[in-house]
Amino acid sequence: MFDTILNTAAHGLLHANGWEILAYAALTTHLTIVSVTIFLHRAQAHRALELHPAVAHVFRFWLWLSTGMVTREWVAIHRKHHARCETDDDPHSPVSRGLRTVLLRGSELYRAEAGNAQTLAQFGQGTPDDWIERRLYSRYVWQGVGALLVADVLMFGALGATVWAVQMLWIPIWAAGVVNGLGHFLGYRNYASRDRSHNLLPWGLLIGGEELHNNHHTYPTSAKLSLKWWEFDVGWMYISVLRALRLARTRKLPPKARLGALRGQVDLALLHTVIANRYDLMARYARALRGALRHELRAGGSRTLLRAARRVIGRDRDMLDANANALLDEVARRHPLLDQLLRMREELKSVWEHSSASAEQLRAQLQDWCQRAEHSGIGALRELSLRLRSYA
Repeated sequence: MFDTILNTAAHGLLHANGWEILAYAALTTHLTIVSVTIFLHRAQAHRALELHPAVAHVFRFWLWLSTGMVTREWVAIHRKHHARCETDDDPHSPVSRGLRTVLLRGSELYRAEAGNAQTLAQFGQGTPDDWIERRLYSRYVWQGVGALLVADVLMFGALGATVWAVQMLWIPIWAAGVVNGLGHFLGYRNYASRDRSHNLLPWGLLIGGEELHNNHHTYPTSAKLSLKWWEFDVGWMYISVLRALRLARTRKLPPKARLGALRGQVDLALLHTVIANRYDLMARYARALRGALRHELRAGGSRTLLRAARRVIGRDRDMLDANANALLDEVARRHPLLDQLLRMREELKSVWEHSSASAEQLRAQLQDWCQRAEHSGIGALRELSLRLRSYA
């Protein structure tokens, strides 16, 4: 009897081998990130989709067991992150708090902001407030993760405590650290969103699609995070399955730029269409700038200067530091082609940014920009103007 008890304590009730334990850890941590991205992030924080109540509750229950996070707290903190992005009020921006702090102490930043009653009151509206939320999930937070620890040890013995530690660290490392930290520090950008968000990888399994962070900050209310044909959003794959089973309904997806007949004049309807498609337009403008820089390099321009500018030439100048802006100023001074492209980009942006002008004034401003672009003698500007006037 005593030997049986010792054997059970050492190996657990399941007597699983190493591969089986590894598979369990991989499956459960994957379920955790899927629960975060589908339920907490897309369904609750951004209202991008509706989940069947049974599916939503499965996610809520698993998050109670595997993270100890309260839905209202997580949602409020994330909404505040979007509302105050990259400012001192952002709960976890590496721009204001430092990359090292967000990477290593992301969970501490979360807990500190979760204790801010004003944040919860202002940004936590519309989250679950039923009997089980009040009586169990929000009230007995650590009892859930404690129950999972007991279950892991019963199943796998002493090794179950290690499995539990991996489960507990999964979200602090990948979500609180990597996505919130590296996702605002390095990677690639499809769109010039008004923050430092980056896409970390074109596809990934460990973060459930959250690695497509620039895409998300550009279209935060979209249920789908992949926007390019070569990007893969794991969370959207599962949402698609739920939709097919009629267990989920999407509320909003990213807009797709559509082209129609070329318009002769810029009217108010086209003005509104251009503003709606501004991210597509500015992404193409960034590519035009990079193409012009390559042209200047081939033409024998100042190679050291131009090569240094390759990293920043397509980026929004408002998002660059003083040294990067000084570099672009020097590039513009020496290269008239790039100077005109950079100046006209800022003029185009002013149509939808920092303007108190009337709609008619903006329409006239956009009309003037198109005329100058098409008569500039610069092919890239002409193509951009023609595309602008073709938006449907």
